[in-house]
Amino acid sequence: MASPNPHEPRIPHHDPYQAMVMQCVAYRDGHRTGEVQLEQINEILKQPNTFVWLGLREPNHTLLDKIQTEFGLHELAIEDTRSAHQRPKLEEYGDSLFLVLQTAQIYQGGVRLGETHLFIGARFLVTVRHGSSVSYHRVRERCEAMPHNLAKGPGFALYALLDFIVDNYVPVVDTLEDRLERLEADIFRHQLNRETLEQLYELKRELLVIRNATAPLLDICTQLMRFHEDVVPREIEFYFRDIYDHVRRLNQSISGMLEMLTAAMQVHLALVTVGQNEIVKRLAGWGAILAIPTMLFSLYGMNFKHMPELDAPWAYPALLVGVVCFCSIIFWRLRKSGWL
Repeated sequence: MASPNPHEPRIPHHDPYQAMVMQCVAYRDGHRTGEVQLEQINEILKQPNTFVWLGLREPNHTLLDKIQTEFGLHELAIEDTRSAHQRPKLEEYGDSLFLVLQTAQIYQGGVRLGETHLFIGARFLVTVRHGSSVSYHRVRERCEAMPHNLAKGPGFALYALLDFIVDNYVPVVDTLEDRLERLEADIFRHQLNRETLEQLYELKRELLVIRNATAPLLDICTQLMRFHEDVVPREIEFYFRDIYDHVRRLNQSISGMLEMLTAAMQVHLALVTVGQNEIVKRLAGWGAILAIPTMLFSLYGMNFKHMPELDAPWAYPALLVGVVCFCSIIFWRLRKSGWL
């Protein structure tokens, strides 16, 4: 579990939920009116042209029950938020939506995923962060710098959050792409070992994890653009179309890397096989060379009384010269054919 950002603002009052409530702010006509306490949320929601943006991190069951009561959230959505470890999805519960998004960042050389659950209605936006996740404080600052857009309601804040999450996928994918390029270079430099193959499999696993996290965003953006006008007004639909385009390009990049990774693994295995074949060829070549002296010298182990060369004084050096000549000829032929 990642530690909270020490620079992330929190609600100023002291209550048992202070460590879990990042900020609870009311906005009227796109302008920040101030932070509110949880007990005041119900009254704030009754004010015209006002919505509440509440940010939570790792809330306990008691706090979630309180949030459910204040915003009138569906119990099934609250149950999913309690358990976490959900797949990315968008579900509709009456006049509110429930979104599950996965966040990603590089931590100690590997990909670490987190979850963000969003409850959004016409008058509120609740974000619940689980696991490894960066602060959304910059998203809030960005929205507050554009009050004319924030005046359109929590739909624009939802866009800003989605855009921020998708943008954070880019450095993760770039890091994985760099790792793939380094592994490809190692493969074609014939630095073949078990560790290289393990790294290839680990990289493929991380790419599949990222693709599973980003691919559902296409369907989520499509639903937000086509339906739910009470949450996403038509005048901000094109913002979600921009996110859709970014996610599609990310998925294309990930799919391309997966194809290259599969090819790299096949090349790695092919080069290993070629290397083993070369070793077998060399062993077979030396075996053929050694077969000649083995065959000739084995004749002296035969128990025959009449062997002509035993009486000839030149037989032994002639035999050695013959063995060397035959072995040299075979060595030259094998070397010429590429076996040695």
